[in-house]
Amino acid sequence: MNTALKLGSLPVMGINMTKNYGSLKASKVKVFAVDGAGDAEFPSFLPKEVEKIKDPFARSLSKRMKRLPVQIGMSESCIMSSCVKPLRQSNKTSPVVLLHCFDSSCLEWRCTYPLLEEAGLEAWAVDVLGWGFSDLETRPPCDVASKRHHLYQLWKSYIKRPMILVGPSLGASVAIDFTVHYPEAVEKLVLINPSVYAEGTGNLAKLPELVAYAGVSFLKSLPLRFYANMVAFNGIPFFTILDWTCVGRLHCLLPWWKDATVSFMLSGGYNVISQIKQVKHKTLIICGQHDQIVSFQHVVKLHSELSNAIIREVSDSGHLPHVDNPKCVAKLIADFAQGDADVNAKSQFCLAQLTALPRQ
Repeated sequence: MNTALKLGSLPVMGINMTKNYGSLKASKVKVFAVDGAGDAEFPSFLPKEVEKIKDPFARSLSKRMKRLPVQIGMSESCIMSSCVKPLRQSNKTSPVVLLHCFDSSCLEWRCTYPLLEEAGLEAWAVDVLGWGFSDLETRPPCDVASKRHHLYQLWKSYIKRPMILVGPSLGASVAIDFTVHYPEAVEKLVLINPSVYAEGTGNLAKLPELVAYAGVSFLKSLPLRFYANMVAFNGIPFFTILDWTCVGRLHCLLPWWKDATVSFMLSGGYNVISQIKQVKHKTLIICGQHDQIVSFQHVVKLHSELSNAIIREVSDSGHLPHVDNPKCVAKLIADFAQGDADVNAKSQFCLAQLTALPRQ
């Protein structure tokens, strides 16, 4: 468990739909019904275990998943890269590109994604190289530079316009690293409970390969991921948490997942501490009121080190507010994307009061 938290937390996939949102469930079903995803089949590249998932939003977003060819290196070779594409692309608004947490997938956005589309945004949910559902049969390197280059090539080939790049948890480090290297590709940043002060994978990078593979096997285990969900959510029925756990580890069932994760771990991982002050882009930092992974002090520190950033806090939310409070997060991102730089009073309904009191 400590290993997972060091890398940016295990992906906790789940939501109590009736707890906070009232009619949100109905609105989501309406969006997907219009999209026709309810009648579609699952993509053949997904593990067969996807058929057993009961979460309707995970099932719907899974059915919209595509693989796009992304060229890597100087050769003709491509990686068939998994993502959820927008139904329509438009030059009227900046594209919103959604990354995910450490060892997760674009399914992390299953509850927020339809709300962003409903708000009129061109939203892309992409899988970071080495995680998610891309075809890695050739076992490409999955270090930081490779992840960065892959994302750039995907952007250059398909998105082609400065984007609003959204990174939760370790995805915030992915976003900062990318922005520093390719500032022309990014218009704005949204960082959600950003895990940006870890010094890479630390001593894990020094492990013998055999030990690294054993550790990664544990990271994949159902008990560990089930426990992470138990810690994050209280009062949720056993079988519901079990279903969410299966969503969160679905990508781990692909044959190359272990090799890709070990490649990342032994490469040293993300260390963006020295890059933070180089970011000049307008940035929205979203933090969960009850986040137990990233300290509030680190959020405030990040805000002070970024030259053009604002903080907004989501009440009644933990480390993944886009999972347990998607309506609020979608509203914040939409306002920010559509030019409401201050994310002003229109979003106040879902913000907790920020205070100077120390928090854990």
